[in-house]
Amino acid sequence: MPHVTLLASVLSAVAALLVGGAAGLLIGRSRSREAGRARRPRDRHAVPTLAELLQRVFRSAGGGTAVLGPSGDVVMHNARAAELGVVRDGRPDARAWAACQQVLADGLACEVDLSPLEYRGRRPTAVVATVRPLGDGFTVVEAADTSDVVRLEATRRDFVANVSHELKTPVGAVGLLAEAVLDAADDPAEVHRFATKILRESTRLGSLVTELIALSRLTGAEKLPELAAVDVDDVVEESLARARLSAEAAKIEITVDEPTGLKVDGDRMLLVTALVNLVENAIAYSPAEASVSVTRRLAGSWIEVAVTDRGIGIMPEHQERVFERFFRVDPARSRATGGTGLGLAIVKHVLANHGGEVRLWSRLGTGSTFTMRLPVRGADDPETDSPELPDPADDLGRAGGPT
Repeated sequence: MPHVTLLASVLSAVAALLVGGAAGLLIGRSRSREAGRARRPRDRHAVPTLAELLQRVFRSAGGGTAVLGPSGDVVMHNARAAELGVVRDGRPDARAWAACQQVLADGLACEVDLSPLEYRGRRPTAVVATVRPLGDGFTVVEAADTSDVVRLEATRRDFVANVSHELKTPVGAVGLLAEAVLDAADDPAEVHRFATKILRESTRLGSLVTELIALSRLTGAEKLPELAAVDVDDVVEESLARARLSAEAAKIEITVDEPTGLKVDGDRMLLVTALVNLVENAIAYSPAEASVSVTRRLAGSWIEVAVTDRGIGIMPEHQERVFERFFRVDPARSRATGGTGLGLAIVKHVLANHGGEVRLWSRLGTGSTFTMRLPVRGADDPETDSPELPDPADDLGRAGGPT
């Protein structure tokens, strides 16, 4: 019996071990699977390391950034650095490396001009970089495209110079003519002749000041009035009335098509000013006994008012510049007709402030067509496409009788 009892105890212990081992194995596998399932989501949504975050910031930086080693080797750089010319073919720009050496020598940050030394198409024309020490012989170069800033500054300088020149001419002329009047006080005919010239120069000066004020207003110096419903036919009628004396003096016939009843959202006086400038420009560049036509039409979601002349035309290289302030295709002719060089710039800004645009078609020896394009009243998103601008001969053929 004792042997039987001992045997039973041994068998019970072995069974317990087997059951316990199997249970432990099953529990272990279950926990392993649960741990695996728990690890997998964390792998998919793992938090990036600090180094990874810094790498992302470096690569997505808006400016060109490059880190240079003690020997001038490029440790790392982003794509923008290559676009701006900080790094070329894996090597730093020589000017950038020279600035880095200076920074390593004195320990102070500095700026360096990395503008391209030759024209490279659409690449930036002006690049400025800041070089800073990182310690242990390393430096960082941070470059930015300053082309727009340089361009705006050049435009500002040109504008101030042009304004000064344009104001100086009539002011100087008035002074000289006033002296001539004093010298010819006993000669009524000469006094009349010089006084007429003084009146012409003072009128030109007044026009220049008026247009400078208008241009300043249109480019944001003053808040524009609220837009209201404007009858396009009324704008055309008033514009032609204002230009009639100029047309008669130049022996130019103005023809106009029939009223359309079209309406736009805008400021009536500004639209009249723009159209008058286009008509006066067409008259100034047309030969005597020629015709100028004004036509209007609906083109999709746009209303177009076109002014066509049979003048000398504009060379292709000048067509993009005619809307610049003070730009003249023929300076001598403009001065002879009293032009300020601001008329087409005013037209451009008037149309831009109305959500529209001005387009130009021109051919040397044939003439030019300037087209004011305005959104139809109530059109939130007018279509951008429209038919090609018509040939001047077509516009003249469609126009009605003279005004």
